[in-house]
Amino acid sequence: MFSQNRIEREAITLQAMFLLYCRKQHGSQSALCNDCQQLQDYSLKRLEHCPFLQGKTTCAKCRVHCYKPEMRMRIREVMRFAGPRMLLAHPILTVRHMLDGLRKEPVKAKKTLPTA
Repeated sequence: MFSQNRIEREAITLQAMFLLYCRKQHGSQSALCNDCQQLQDYSLKRLEHCPFLQGKTTCAKCRVHCYKPEMRMRIREVMRFAGPRMLLAHPILTVRHMLDGLRKEPVKAKKTLPTA
């Protein structure tokens, strides 16, 4: 699914945040509720198709908003809740995510045109 190390780490962080959020907000234990699972699937698909890949900063700092407005509101809610709690639950993922947030904004992704 993800071939880039940086993107894989971001996907793992996203999954950890969703699990933390769903456990605390919806009482889920081992799996996500349907709403959280749908939002996680959507988020991972957006991440998988990120035009910046290895050079990306965190999504919150990105100039390109690839989430639909409703989904963007929902993911913000998850991030605002889970973000501060991640330091205790997953300190290494949190520190690495914070370091990724220090990256410069990505430059416009180059489109590769097929050769004829």
